[in-house]
Amino acid sequence: MAPDYHTPKTAAPVQFKEVAGWTQATPRDGEARGAWWKAYQDPVLDDLEQRAEKASPTLAAALARYDAARASARESKADLYPTVGVGASTARDRVSKNRPLSSGKAATYDDTIVGGTIDYELDLWGRIRNEAKASVAEAEASKADLASARLSLQASVADAYFRLRGLDAQARLLTQSVDAFSRAYDLTSKRHKGGISSGIDVNRAATVLNNARALVAQVANQRAATEHELAALTGAIASDFSVSVATPDLTLPALPVGTPSELLQRRPDIAAAERRVFAANAQIGVAKAAYFPSLTLGASGGWRTTNGSLLTTPNTFWGLGPVSALLTLFDGGKRAAQVRLSRAQYEEVTANYRQSVLTAFQQVEDAIASIHNLSAQASAQKDGAQAAQRTSDIAMSRYRDGASDYLEVVTAQTDALSAERAYISVETQRMQASVALVKALGGTA
Repeated sequence: MAPDYHTPKTAAPVQFKEVAGWTQATPRDGEARGAWWKAYQDPVLDDLEQRAEKASPTLAAALARYDAARASARESKADLYPTVGVGASTARDRVSKNRPLSSGKAATYDDTIVGGTIDYELDLWGRIRNEAKASVAEAEASKADLASARLSLQASVADAYFRLRGLDAQARLLTQSVDAFSRAYDLTSKRHKGGISSGIDVNRAATVLNNARALVAQVANQRAATEHELAALTGAIASDFSVSVATPDLTLPALPVGTPSELLQRRPDIAAAERRVFAANAQIGVAKAAYFPSLTLGASGGWRTTNGSLLTTPNTFWGLGPVSALLTLFDGGKRAAQVRLSRAQYEEVTANYRQSVLTAFQQVEDAIASIHNLSAQASAQKDGAQAAQRTSDIAMSRYRDGASDYLEVVTAQTDALSAERAYISVETQRMQASVALVKALGGTA
């Protein structure tokens, strides 16, 4: 009764716009992703990922949903087989001597019965088979959902960790800047007391210094929030969780973007969407089978005794039936509506599958473009930050020599700090983009 199933066709580009070398590939969603974060060679990140795998409530919930889907599939498949039951009963009865057809005597006897029953619904129209297929497909989709939840959790941990390290780098820069601005403030104060500089210079130096101190507090607040986010992701209580401040040299790993389609086919969300299309297709068969009669067979048999041992003097009994058939003749269009509903649901999940594929291509293109463009931006930003720092040093030297006023120093210092912070921000975004690429490609082995 179910239509012949074919994986929905979707438009696919000949190659990615952002990178050459795209080739047609077969689905690899069942392959292990591996510990892809180890490519960053950061032991702290490795530890956080392991803790998230063991203690994340989000992952535990996804695993429970998968277990429930597997149990539901087993329940549906059980209907393909007969139902066999056994039973036993024993009673002591007394009948009156005045009973109909009595011999004039009362009687007391034991009544013992041991027997079994078999019931089986003949699946003539494939209703049970299609329900079982749909349940199995839903279990497979739930398994893919679990893989998707695991990959999303891993990516979230890595993303938050790199943001944390970016904030650590900014905190170090701001601490160094506060020290430098403090020395500049002391210099202007001494010059002002000596009558060499004006009070305006002192106020400008104080403004730059206090702005930097305010940024230190701002970054500390952002770091605390990010650390608390990591605690939630790893299943820890925020009050008991901490990550030591550090500024390691983060290196962008070489990700396998040469043949991205091979990894794109491993995206678990696409696999889940395709399995749900198959399940919806099978449900059409279930709905159509309701137009035809259901046929159920039954049988029973066993032993019974009212006088003597059940094993030595039994009375055997057996029966075939009941054989029941049921066909609904009129239901006010209910079955037709159910078929239309199942077809509409099929069209919906098919559209969702196509959208998942389109979204996957978009995310890969976005991540590759981000990595390329951020690399160029980081190179230019680094040169700009170095130039701004040289300008700041020159401006301070000119100020000490009396060749310029402090406005030039303030401007140069502010520009240098902004350029350095922008460079750190771009480097952090590059690391985040690499994590986004791994997630978009469905993980790396």
